[in-house]
Amino acid sequence: MKVVASAGSQDIAMVYVVEFPGGLVECVEAIQPPRTREDKWVLMVSTLFGCPVSCQMCDAGGHYRGKLSEEEMFAQIQYLIDQRYPDGLVTSSQFKIQFARMGEPALNPAVLDLLASLPERVNAPGLLPSFSTIAPSGTDAFFERMIDIKNSVYPQGKFQFQFSIHTTDPVRRDELIPVKKWDFQKMAEYGERYYRPGDRKVTLNFALAEDSPVDPDVLLTYFDPEVFLIKITPLNPTYQAITTGLKSYVDPDKKLEDYPALQAIEEAGYRLILSIGEKEENQIGSNCGQYVQKHLLERGGLKEGYTYQVVQPLVDLE
Repeated sequence: MKVVASAGSQDIAMVYVVEFPGGLVECVEAIQPPRTREDKWVLMVSTLFGCPVSCQMCDAGGHYRGKLSEEEMFAQIQYLIDQRYPDGLVTSSQFKIQFARMGEPALNPAVLDLLASLPERVNAPGLLPSFSTIAPSGTDAFFERMIDIKNSVYPQGKFQFQFSIHTTDPVRRDELIPVKKWDFQKMAEYGERYYRPGDRKVTLNFALAEDSPVDPDVLLTYFDPEVFLIKITPLNPTYQAITTGLKSYVDPDKKLEDYPALQAIEEAGYRLILSIGEKEENQIGSNCGQYVQKHLLERGGLKEGYTYQVVQPLVDLE
């Protein structure tokens, strides 16, 4: 693995562009002020060279060139650990590793191999893997094995699982996520099998755009509030969102009480998380859906994001 470029702030988040024989990907390390790195440290690693999904809000989609190996994914984690904990002992109370920088992780079986071996490969008492998926069709065997790994390796809340669905309107969902994927009934049935007492609830994530409804009645039809929780996030500034005309429903400067439609989800019995990240991460380009290489290809022009200088900029992007 060769690091060929980086951008960010050591006090908030760093994005690294790394090169493998199969191509370029990115990995990220971040904290969430006012929490310190000793409280919570977050890594985001790539699982695919490109992504075949091309969600309407994501700059990391397109140009799919294959899967990273288990060792290539672990190399990203090891590099980031070495920068902050050179003795190898990660002392963060919560050490969260998200398989969510580039690529739909359920399309790479090696992700499961890494998850199964990770506690033996890192010295991190606070280890918390986090897996986010659109639930693409044809991945049933992958997700059944995930249940086995979660139960045997990460019991009692040591694993975080998330379906990214973005709206309860099936037609709108197909527009936002333009591939074949599980319907709500299948996702709900899987969540019921996945969840055990002591586990973290299964998250239903909505990076919420305008004209993308979240209907509590639809949620209640499929998703048991005892098993599922709801997370709402702003739509991060990306070139892809501009191209597809998406605008964020959530204003980072507002609070839950400013959104009666979201309050209705709580009133329906769900635990609701309104997750607003650091605004400066948008400028760095480290938030979910952002991708520094896309910014370099576009030669700038997105004032809401990607304003940090890229060190050792790439010269072979075209």
